[in-house]
Amino acid sequence: MLACVGVLVGSAFQLSTAQENLEARLRRGRQIYVSGASASGKAILAYIGEQSLELPASSMPCANCHGLDGRGKPEGGIDPSNITPEFLTKPYASTQAYQRKHEPYTDRGIELAITRGLDPSGNKLLTVMPRYVMTREDLSDLIVYMSRLGKDRDPGITDDKLVIATVLPARGALAEMGSAVRAVLTAYFEEVNNAGGIYNRRVELRFAETADTPAATRKSIESLLSSEQVFAFTCAFIAGAEKEVLPLFSEKQVPLVGPITLFPQTTLPLNRHVFYQLSGVVGQERVLTKFAATKSEIKNTGIAIVSQENENNALLIEAIRTQITKSGLVEPQTISYVPGTFDAAQTVRQLRQTNRAAVFFLGPSQDSLSFMQSAAESSWFPYVFLSEVDAEIFSAPAGFDERIFMAFPTSPADQTADGMKEFRSLAAKHQLPTKHVAAQISAYGAAKVLVEGLKRTGKDLSREKLVQSLEGLFEFRTGLTPAVTFGPNRRIGAIGAYVITVNLKDKQFLPISGWIDID
Repeated sequence: MLACVGVLVGSAFQLSTAQENLEARLRRGRQIYVSGASASGKAILAYIGEQSLELPASSMPCANCHGLDGRGKPEGGIDPSNITPEFLTKPYASTQAYQRKHEPYTDRGIELAITRGLDPSGNKLLTVMPRYVMTREDLSDLIVYMSRLGKDRDPGITDDKLVIATVLPARGALAEMGSAVRAVLTAYFEEVNNAGGIYNRRVELRFAETADTPAATRKSIESLLSSEQVFAFTCAFIAGAEKEVLPLFSEKQVPLVGPITLFPQTTLPLNRHVFYQLSGVVGQERVLTKFAATKSEIKNTGIAIVSQENENNALLIEAIRTQITKSGLVEPQTISYVPGTFDAAQTVRQLRQTNRAAVFFLGPSQDSLSFMQSAAESSWFPYVFLSEVDAEIFSAPAGFDERIFMAFPTSPADQTADGMKEFRSLAAKHQLPTKHVAAQISAYGAAKVLVEGLKRTGKDLSREKLVQSLEGLFEFRTGLTPAVTFGPNRRIGAIGAYVITVNLKDKQFLPISGWIDID
């Protein structure tokens, strides 16, 4: 009996492993077919025409001509072949429009067509068909994927249902915010469903929870993807877990629209499945630097940077330096300190010696307040640009009135009358929480961007088509957030921010600039 159990367990394990291997090969093959790029990072080349002009395969992937479904996309007088397995593997010779006959394709025949431009009978394919050079492993994965063309439907899609997911904090200090975001997403998609859904598909939401560590948050998302059929994510809370979580969306080829993060990951190569609404703090520091350069006294003397030492602040310093170069400011003076060791008086003495007119302070609010109090005692009131701020800022010395600045990614200027009316109606009807309104508006905007992308994609929906539709968004307005524009090489919808100053007399934040673009 135990031996039988062992055989069954072993067989189940082998089947599971085989299925996982097949799924991995299909993902890799799909990536090559759709984008012309290998998951391994190894080069794939395309040779086109009689002269064998060499190009990267990413400039002419298979899907460009043959379509995502493999049935061909007639364009510019060219009628690409139907390469679905049903068509290629017919058990009889096929007669093409140019009166050539060929036997049904086998895997070897497909390989020859891809790499040598020959059909199974040895006839040359049209010269518009590229010949591709890739590793044996990539070629094998591509052929495996091609065996599913026209049949392969992405997870989370049925004729009458579309599954969208998110991951939110449900415990700890951020639980209340997570609950508010969950409420607004639930309310919004209920209204979408009441209006007929998206091409008669009802949207169903699935929720995962963030965990105590970034690795555990990734596991939470992986668990959801393995237990549920999920098409795409929106408004996922990934702050602090970007490095661990974001590669998962690329590996699984799952679109993520409007993640909640202060640090969008936009280094090359881009994660083409992730679309951010706003610039994050890196973009905001560049906006502040660009704004600072408009003030003549700063232009003449330059800025100083006071930074608590940590990985995130290193990114902000790099962003400030990038914008300093673009804005023509002089090299900044930089002072760094270890957390818990900030000496405000000593820092003020050091900075006064160089006579900088502005200080970018990258550190906790209590440290920046300590700095300003020490500066006031020396009757020195430079412009101060902050990366962190809370209500305590209104206790800053009076001499800093309207000399303190920060950047905000949104503004009441983005809120149209119709947009606010729609959101207030939603909030009243569904009794949305009265707290964390900014987070609710951000989630609402992300969901609207996703729905717009889905509508533009049409009823013949796939993840890849959604990615392409989102890449085509230009100046799309949600009515509450800045206009969103994406593109093949652009994954931040609104690249810029507004600058706000602090009115210490009336204890309020005041807009001091319009939208500052840093694209």
